[in-house]
Formats: sequence, C-alpha cells, structure tokens
Amino acid sequence: MTSWIFLRGLTREGRHWGDFVGQFQQAWPHQTVVTLDLAGNGQLNHRNSACRVEDMVADCRQQLALRHSEPPYHLLAMSLGAMVAVAWAELHPREIAAQVLINTSVRPFSPFYQRLRPANYVQLLRLILSGAAPEAWERAILQLTSNRGNEAVLPHWVTLRRANPVSAPNALRQLLAAARFRAPAKPPVTPTLLLASAQDHLVSVDCSEALSRHWHCALRVHPDAGHDIPLDDGPWVARQVREWFLAPR
Repeated sequence: MTSWIFLRGLTREGRHWGDFVGQFQQAWPHQTVVTLDLAGNGQLNHRNSACRVEDMVADCRQQLALRHSEPPYHLLAMSLGAMVAVAWAELHPREIAAQVLINTSVRPFSPFYQRLRPANYVQLLRLILSGAAPEAWERAILQLTSNRGNEAVLPHWVTLRRANPVSAPNALRQLLAAARFRAPAKPPVTPTLLLASAQDHLVSVDCSEALSRHWHCALRVHPDAGHDIPLDDGPWVARQVREWFLAPR
C-alpha cells in the first residue's frame, strides 16, 4: 500500500481537493491518500502559519507522526504546498519516495514576475487586507485559479471559509514563506514529476519549464487548465501521475 500525501497552496486546505481525491483513487485503487492542512489553514486555522517553508515541513512530519503514518511517502502538492514538498525532499530525502509538483515556482530559477504574475499582486493583497466577505473571496480565488468556471464548487468553498477562515496575518505569513523560499540548485535525488498549465494566469508555466531544465526532471503541460489543474481536469492529473510512476526509469 502506497501512501500519498496531498498538500495544497496559499490559504487552501485539504478539503479544497474536492472530487480530485476520488478521481485519483479511482485511477489508483490501492493507494492511500492523506490530505494535510498547513498550520493556519482549514482545521488548523487557530494556529499561526509558519514564516518559513522549512518549518511547514516540520509541522507536516509531526502531523503524520501523530497519525502513526510512517515513511516513505509520495507527495502530490501544488503551489505553496509544492515548495513544502521540495524542502521536505531536500531535508529528509529518505522519507520521500517520489514527488509530483503542480504549478509551482521557486527561486532561484524564475524571476518574481513569473512566480506570481504582476496583474495579481493588488487583487491578492486587497483580498487579504480588506476583510472581504467569504463569497467575494472565494469567487475571486476561483477566477484566479480556474479556467473552466466550476461555479458548482463555490457554495462548498464559501462554507469552508465561513467554518475555518484564514486570518490576514496567517495569509501574509504564508506569502512571506513562499517569497523567501529558495530551492536547492542541485537536482533532488527524489524522482520528480512536474505538472503545469500553459494557461495558468496566476503563475507562469515558464517556472515549471525552468525547473525541469535545471533539475532534468519530467514535465507534463496541460493545454488549457488554470492554476488549479486538479479542479479543472483531475482525471488528467491522475493519468499523468500513473503513467509517469509506472514507466521504467
């Protein structure tokens, strides 16, 4: 039985994976999926978010220890969660058997204006600092991260935000952690698959392409999904992971 640990991005939580968990397990019927929340998000929203990605790794490891879940782990992570995966594989390489990184962006391989497209700076800061209503916040996030509408998820997302709101200080701590994180220049020993979207309006696909070149790892690009590829085309993600994982290396 293989354990897959799913990690989401900025201000998101495990329940934001939605239908993708089922889609993944349909493609991989004998896999165990564990969705973790980063401190400050979801059911851990009462805690302070870490200002360093490395501290997020330590917290994830502690969560798994409390669940009596032992390595090796397989990581599937997106955005900020993918940075946590990268740091985890660097700090504790024996714990990570493989990692799938979705639409991530890291220093020193990509400039700041590709890591977060400038058009989104003001909108994100306004959402964080203005105390926007749950409906306004979640609709804005959906527009930033999905290219296929997916309006049906909004009521669920709004319910999650009302039940477990992410505070402005915690959102800013997560932004700080993402901004200051620096990935290792040396390719990881952990087998790595990069998934990205050519039409990601939040993070440029150039970031994943640069990482693929520097780390000499596999890259699969979706032609039209948004930043949240598991939301826009979950079966595609599950299929890419399965084909890569089962391919001889």
